[in-house]
Amino acid sequence: MSENKKSRKTRTGSVVSNRMEKSVVVRVERKFRHKLYGKYVKTSVKYLADDPENKCNIGDVVLIEECRPLSKRKRWRIKSILEQAVV
Repeated sequence: MSENKKSRKTRTGSVVSNRMEKSVVVRVERKFRHKLYGKYVKTSVKYLADDPENKCNIGDVVLIEECRPLSKRKRWRIKSILEQAVV
């Protein structure tokens, strides 16, 4: 009777664009150490995320969660807004 529930991936990032209806673009940055040179490198990835209530604004820090494919590029959903942007 054990439940085999998979935990979904989550990422924290900032909203870059909210021009679309019910969608936002979230930039997730990460730092890692270069294998050969030892220098820290910063990279970023942009994710399209579902925002059904259009609550997110540019600059908000949000938590996104993996979900089923909602469109061609949309595979993430806004779970919560961690920090509102200063307007």
